[in-house]
Amino acid sequence: MKKVLALILVAATLATLVLAGCGSSNTTSSEAKSDDKKTAATVTSDGSTTFTVGFDAEFPPYGYKDKKTGEYTGFDLELAQEVCDRLGWKLEKKPIDWDSKDMELNSGTINCIWNGFTINGRENDYTWSVPYVNNSQVVVVKKGSAIKSLDDLKNKVVAVQTDSSALAAFTGDDATKENKKLAASFKDLKQIADYNTALMNLESGAVDAVCMDNGVANYNVSKSPEKYTMLSDIVSKEQYGIGFKKGNTALKDIVEKTLLEMYKDGKVNEIAKKYSKYYLEDSLCLEK
Repeated sequence: MKKVLALILVAATLATLVLAGCGSSNTTSSEAKSDDKKTAATVTSDGSTTFTVGFDAEFPPYGYKDKKTGEYTGFDLELAQEVCDRLGWKLEKKPIDWDSKDMELNSGTINCIWNGFTINGRENDYTWSVPYVNNSQVVVVKKGSAIKSLDDLKNKVVAVQTDSSALAAFTGDDATKENKKLAASFKDLKQIADYNTALMNLESGAVDAVCMDNGVANYNVSKSPEKYTMLSDIVSKEQYGIGFKKGNTALKDIVEKTLLEMYKDGKVNEIAKKYSKYYLEDSLCLEK
């Protein structure tokens, strides 16, 4: 009987919080189904709700530290902030090691992974929001490099981020025959923890090329056009989504509903315009 009463009290608390944040009885009912704080936005002792977003802090323009302000910012983090503002939640931005993202999510340290997170190839590993950005994997080389196309990568050292979509594009189960053949022609396919380090290795000559997400490539090339250039060839195409712990549809539904409302009223496009030189507006794929 005590367990039943406890469940009722937790469900009632969550229902009150979500009703205050969304003003929707349907959303309240959905959120109240879960009393597990590891699979829902965390309710703190003072009654507020904290939404903890896990992100790679070296993945601009989606998530990174602004050198001038020292604050974490980026397209995805601005979207997350707007979602929280509309729901009356507090956003906690938590930088994570990308290869530890599953541990962070499954332990409840973070509520979702929202940081240029590719759905393709991971469809069954997480509970996903609708796709919101079309993305592609591209190759960045040093300015003036003799590498002009993917074919020129034969016998070259190519860097990718550990556990990244770029790595999957070359070696994953869903990798095309062409990409697997291309990877087999490399002198080495080197996995590196983050793209900043990968680009430093490119500058030093430790690697010949870096395969990365289109948005990140555009960001770095636009910041340092004297250092880098991007090949016109595309390695693979994919879509970004917000990844929640498998089965956590309650929280996913609330966040997704708010994100779609933001797209309908133009807020998503407004935020994307801040990053227009990285072509984010053209990459949006949310449906009204």
